[in-house]
Amino acid sequence: MENIDFDDSILEPGWEGKIDFSAIENAVEKMILAVGEDTTRDGLKKTPARVARMYAELFAGYRTDPAAVVNGAIFDVQYDEMVIVRDIEFYSLCEHHMLPFIGRAHVAYIPDGKVLGLSKVPRIVDMFARRLQVQERMTRQIADFLRDLLHPQGVAVVVEAMHLCSMMRGVKKHDARMTTSAMHGAFRANLATRQEFLDNISRGASQLRI
Repeated sequence: MENIDFDDSILEPGWEGKIDFSAIENAVEKMILAVGEDTTRDGLKKTPARVARMYAELFAGYRTDPAAVVNGAIFDVQYDEMVIVRDIEFYSLCEHHMLPFIGRAHVAYIPDGKVLGLSKVPRIVDMFARRLQVQERMTRQIADFLRDLLHPQGVAVVVEAMHLCSMMRGVKKHDARMTTSAMHGAFRANLATRQEFLDNISRGASQLRI
């Protein structure tokens, strides 16, 4: 197998053995034949192998080690104001049709003595995005993970995405996008805190495009 084109340092040891590349290749070959194509023509000869390697990257979230993602980057800091990381781009696959949904996540928390290294928040988003997903569950998973990791005063996550399953097929609404949210602690209990977060992420927000 050729080297995959992403950083595998945060994956669990032995992750390659947990992916049945041959089964994926065989399935893709059958699918190509099923739609009436010729698997022997030049453009498709290596497609099954390419798809198998691609899935290793797109579904890396199943094999990501949370401890390696965080990598000890939790620091004792006396800070109790809102921390926001906004406009985190992500790519995921809808579990209903296995088509991409693409968007941005906005994440906030109010520390209770501990803060997380800045780069770790996007990595956490990717850990849950790189799976077969529905947007609602992914939003909740990110919020729950941060709550359990940091035990902050509150956590808020808003995710907005465009779903190719509703753009390419079905209703074919190109500009429709979906917004989901998950709130814990102060963000759920205090309207002013929640509104401060929502005002911050809406300020200067750019149009989500594919």
